[in-house]
Amino acid sequence: MIAATLALLLTGCKDEGAVANAPAAPPPPQVTVAKPLVKPIVEDDEFVGRFAAVSEVEVRARVGGYLELIEFEDGQIVQEGDLLFTIDPRPFETALGQAQAELDSAQAELTYSRSELARAEELISRGNISQQARDERRQAFLSAQARVAAAKAAIARAELDLEYTQIRAPLTGRIDRNYVSEGNLVEANETVLTNIVSTDPIYFYFDIDERSFLAYARNARERGANLQEGSGGLNVTIRLSDDREAPFEGTLDFSENRLDPDSGTMRVRALVPNPDLILQPGLFGRVNVPGSLPYDGILLPDEAIASDQNKRIVYLVDDQGLVSAKEVRPGPRIDGYRVIREGLSGEETIVVNGLMRVRPGVTVSPQMTELPAVAE
Repeated sequence: MIAATLALLLTGCKDEGAVANAPAAPPPPQVTVAKPLVKPIVEDDEFVGRFAAVSEVEVRARVGGYLELIEFEDGQIVQEGDLLFTIDPRPFETALGQAQAELDSAQAELTYSRSELARAEELISRGNISQQARDERRQAFLSAQARVAAAKAAIARAELDLEYTQIRAPLTGRIDRNYVSEGNLVEANETVLTNIVSTDPIYFYFDIDERSFLAYARNARERGANLQEGSGGLNVTIRLSDDREAPFEGTLDFSENRLDPDSGTMRVRALVPNPDLILQPGLFGRVNVPGSLPYDGILLPDEAIASDQNKRIVYLVDDQGLVSAKEVRPGPRIDGYRVIREGLSGEETIVVNGLMRVRPGVTVSPQMTELPAVAE
């Protein structure tokens, strides 16, 4: 009896010691929470495209000959009318001289035939010359007139060929390297001497899908514009691939008159000012096109959006710190935030930092913060 009593006392003491030595429950994890940013926005869609020159010309010679001089530096900016190449002009100067001599001869013949015709007119009135003789002199006079006209045309052509020996820039832009060195034979209308592309402004071409086209056309009609006529005049923002340059602003000014039946896309063009000549034909870029009318949008940082298989969720925190998950449908990025198209009203408290420490049903210690108007 005494042994049993001692055993019970020892067991009770051991249980009391275990309770006293049990570790305390950990405090609830700390997370940063915030209200979604709600402000007027215009959703935009992003497409990839390529810059192209407004004007591009392959410079060719209009006359053949040996290239005598190159008058530009490779890659320089040239103005319309600047001298670029000179073809040896001596053969054309000789041809011009021959044409001038032919004109002098024809004019002398015309003067003589005119006087002969006048004499024949006087003699026939007296009956001293036959009608046939007068007709022959008239025919000689008319032939001389034709020779003079032909000689003048030959001079004009020779002068034009001589002018074409100086090849000038047909437009203002950046010139490529010279493709033909001095001393080489140039074939008329065949040999490409160099290439010039205009630089300011510049075009940006990109393709939009059928669904986007219908949305843009609908918005254009609501604004009283026509997407097919000047593409509605929408203002767009274009960024280069490395994102180091500030965005470039442009305006949609053209769209093709039909969708490509194979790809289901339509090519659209934006006109972009390029005064600093940063943009070059052939560069890739990403264009953001307004895809909606202005409305009050709900914005969250990308860090606040988690993935649950094929769904996107955010974590809500109530007044007691209890966490729950909410499915959302995200949209494009605006001002550094992600647009939430469905799932939130804008009044919720969202976990924006510390998502790895939360799950539905857990109680947390929320630290409230305020989202800035534009994310860094």
